Amino acid sequence: MTTSIETIRDDFSLLDEWEDRYRYLIELGEALPPFPEAERTAANKVPGCVSQVWLTTEQGPGIDPVIRFQGDSDAHIVRGLVAIMLALFSGRPASQIQNTDAEVTLKELGLDEHLSPQRANGLRSMVKRIKRDADAALKQTA
Repeated sequence: MTTSIETIRDDFSLLDEWEDRYRYLIELGEALPPFPEAERTAANKVPGCVSQVWLTTEQGPGIDPVIRFQGDSDAHIVRGLVAIMLALFSGRPASQIQNTDAEVTLKELGLDEHLSPQRANGLRSMVKRIKRDADAALKQTA
């Protein structure tokens, strides 16, 4: 089971040192469910990430389908960032995904100030892909 975004926010607020927060990010990534080797394809790869990041989308039924994401990365800290994005977006209706501002969460966690420009760009690429998939799901059911 993945950690909820609320738990991540609470845990981050308890960690004063960034070294501890980075360790926690790595732990979040290690807790992700195993990503199937067969899903590590070019189609599932998120462009714009320096590290390799893969993301799969599973869409539920209905006019505002619940979307579940699964993801992975070959880099420890980035894998933790994937875990945060999954906690923020996965298992939510497509319309809620579209209306969720990931930048707010990143600021709450202090990640907006402590990520390298490459990681921040990669994170934005993940969010863009997630929102694109949510938009496609809504258009498909319209």
